[in-house]
Amino acid sequence: MAKLSIRPLDDRIVVKPEEAEETTAGGIVLPDSAKEKPQRGTVVAVGPGKLLDSGNRGALSVEVGDVVIYGKYGGSDIEVDGAEVKILYERDILAKVV
Repeated sequence: MAKLSIRPLDDRIVVKPEEAEETTAGGIVLPDSAKEKPQRGTVVAVGPGKLLDSGNRGALSVEVGDVVIYGKYGGSDIEVDGAEVKILYERDILAKVV
């Protein structure tokens, strides 16, 4: 993916969701209305970290390029430079895929 013209603030993270499955494991082709929204994606941008009471920034636990799993209803879906992305708080990320 090309570099996005967006920079998240604080502890927000921009994720490019994976494409929804086109077919089931048994080979049945799914129509658009039956496709489940993916809950997995690749981190494409991260903010500088949450501003702490001490005035320092808290380090984020994810980096650009990490594949993450996030909550089904977390974040905001937006379109940036023609690409569908999701902006999440770090706390909305459930796990990193290793």
